[in-house]
Amino acid sequence: MGLRMTWMPSGSFVERLMLLVVVLLTWYTAPILFELPQGNSTEIAKSIGLMLMLSLAAFTVVIGLCWWLLQRIVMVLELPLIGDMVLRFNELDLWDQVRVYVCLFVLLVSGLVGCMLAVL
Repeated sequence: MGLRMTWMPSGSFVERLMLLVVVLLTWYTAPILFELPQGNSTEIAKSIGLMLMLSLAAFTVVIGLCWWLLQRIVMVLELPLIGDMVLRFNELDLWDQVRVYVCLFVLLVSGLVGCMLAVL
């Protein structure tokens, strides 16, 4: 019997595909749902809701893309898995852990300052 291997989508692939479909539907239907036929003062309030919904959809896509890129970088550089890195971090001396925390805090603050400068 010559059984041929066929590609079957995994659960995580189907979940990611469904999330992408929901985000795309939100992206294209939200402006229609928040649209008003005549311009008045409530249009400003409706546009705020639209901006929030679209920004959350874009944020979801960006977070997913960043996670995918992180996984690819870990695979390409042949680094240990993230769980193994966390276990090794817990084995560091206290001062080394403090240094890592301070460096991450500096990166976070510089990223926040960069975002604020981009808005201004």
